[in-house]
Amino acid sequence: MQISPVRPDEREAVVALWNDTGLTRPWNDPHADLERALHGPNSTVFAAREGDRLVGTAMVGHDGHRAWVYYVAAAPERRGQGIGQALMAAAEGWARERDIPKLQFMVRDDNQDVLDFYAHLGYERQSVVVLGRRLD
Repeated sequence: MQISPVRPDEREAVVALWNDTGLTRPWNDPHADLERALHGPNSTVFAAREGDRLVGTAMVGHDGHRAWVYYVAAAPERRGQGIGQALMAAAEGWARERDIPKLQFMVRDDNQDVLDFYAHLGYERQSVVVLGRRLD
């Protein structure tokens, strides 16, 4: 498996993977999210590939103090094979290269399988409440 930034010719496959894995929501445009991350000065999207086949993704960006990870996905038939772990390691490496001291992400509180996955990687629940407001 190889991990590197998403290539321009992979955009539709990336969004298809996000849809297939249930990461998209009607109020977020995954195409716009992908473009913002790919063209932002403080973000990227990693692709995990086997040959020419896209098998996973992870979006990472930072605000100068915290790195945030989004859209961590592994092809459904490939779950449990180390793709997510490798993508999280790539995101951590990206943040370390930029001297960012903390990496964090959000998981829906009813997604126990994903919470267990991240606990296995050493991530801990944080005592915070995430607040938000739609601006569109």
